[in-house]
Amino acid sequence: MNAFLHPSENRGHVNIGWLNSKHSFSFGNWYNPKYMGISALRVINDDLIDGHQGFGQHPHDNMEILTCVLKGTITHKDSMGNHGGISAGEWQLMSAGTGIRHSEMNQGDEHVHLLQIWVIPNERDAKPNYQQIRLNPHEAPNQWHLICGPNENAPMHIRQNAEIKTAVLTKGQKLSVAQTQYLNYVHVVEGKVQIAEHTVETGGAIAFLEHSEIEALEDTQVIWFDLPEKAA
Repeated sequence: MNAFLHPSENRGHVNIGWLNSKHSFSFGNWYNPKYMGISALRVINDDLIDGHQGFGQHPHDNMEILTCVLKGTITHKDSMGNHGGISAGEWQLMSAGTGIRHSEMNQGDEHVHLLQIWVIPNERDAKPNYQQIRLNPHEAPNQWHLICGPNENAPMHIRQNAEIKTAVLTKGQKLSVAQTQYLNYVHVVEGKVQIAEHTVETGGAIAFLEHSEIEALEDTQVIWFDLPEKAA
């Protein structure tokens, strides 16, 4: 199988005290020309945020911003009037469109663990939009769960020809990976999997074009990005 491996140790590491972050792709002060995103997927940041800390109000535009909370609760507030908590097992999708301002703060005592994922939209300067769902794959393991997609019947609608799915696999279980678009990109949130002859561990990822099967070598959570050939 032709594949592009992205080992966890090749991620950028930024630690500024209250924020300890691993960057799969170039972001902020960490830059690597080998890792500028893949297809429409531009950012996967694995963030640990200390208690009573977070990201103050700041702007974004023309980006689909997906947040997956793995531990704790992050408090969101934005210029569209949305204000509330996003807890472990919940997902938030902000379509920044023409522009939004927002903050994400950990108001608790313990750290929050989340993934921040950016996807380049195929529609520019659209009206900003906010969506949030609860979908905890630990509650229904060994199957794919669609998080967002280009069709209105997806749990959340993303402005790109892409589907994002997640699954928790118990050790020894397998799932099929067959893209509907052009490219598969599987990111291991936690655990270890085998895809063809390749082993991918926590924080790592693999990109491939053809149908394959994923096997959990230990209890594992993955996110599968079914991506178009190009960002637009």
